[in-house]
Amino acid sequence: MSSPATDRGAVRTDQDDTTRSRVLSLVLAHGPISAAQIAKDLGLTPAAVRRHLDALEAEQFIEVSALRSAQSGAGRPARRYVVAPGGHEQLGHDYLGLAHRALETMQRVGGEELVRAFVAEQIERMRERYRPQVEAAGPDVDDRLNALTAAMSRDGFVASHTTVTPRGPKGVTLRSAQLCQGHCPIQDIASEYPEFCEQETELISELLDVDVRRLSTMAAGAHVCTTHVPLQLRTAGHSNSTNHTTARQGGLS
Repeated sequence: MSSPATDRGAVRTDQDDTTRSRVLSLVLAHGPISAAQIAKDLGLTPAAVRRHLDALEAEQFIEVSALRSAQSGAGRPARRYVVAPGGHEQLGHDYLGLAHRALETMQRVGGEELVRAFVAEQIERMRERYRPQVEAAGPDVDDRLNALTAAMSRDGFVASHTTVTPRGPKGVTLRSAQLCQGHCPIQDIASEYPEFCEQETELISELLDVDVRRLSTMAAGAHVCTTHVPLQLRTAGHSNSTNHTTARQGGLS
């Protein structure tokens, strides 16, 4: 029979694990992010958040990205946290080695054509999952983007998006959004096989019915994969003329 002190210790450990997971989720979704911002979002004290950040850093789940800004004072770097490369490997990459060897075999036996066929098959599975959810949201790009973001998050991409409304010539506003994916399940593979990124970008364009542009990818060294999504310019005749200028730099993000 456990003692009250032991029970309290177990409860405290469970609570710590839950809070630590929430801290890690915020770093995944919004990194680079400060301890102060995490504390604000979770309703915790900065000291409590730093304790969890220190633990996650010691376990090599996260790392500090030093950014300089006017607010941080002359020459003083602002500490922001991002997921470490080893952290992504620990977040569900158990079968990456096997998948990588399988792709190498495909390329050796069937060449680039076989690899692209395999990638297309994986993207088609995503299309089958996402299309009904996105189309159920209706024709509005904002609503479709909300549905796609939710669907991708359920698949472990830690997706989010923010809307920006810059003022263009003659006061015209051009609304757009940035779709961010904080976790790439196959980041290492995608860096070697950019077909994943190319076809995923095409899928996003197709589902949202707009021409999108991949701005950054984790496979190319960024902390998140970011896709620019215009919210007012629909593709003519539902054709997909996705811009791949940056898509080839990254992976299935």
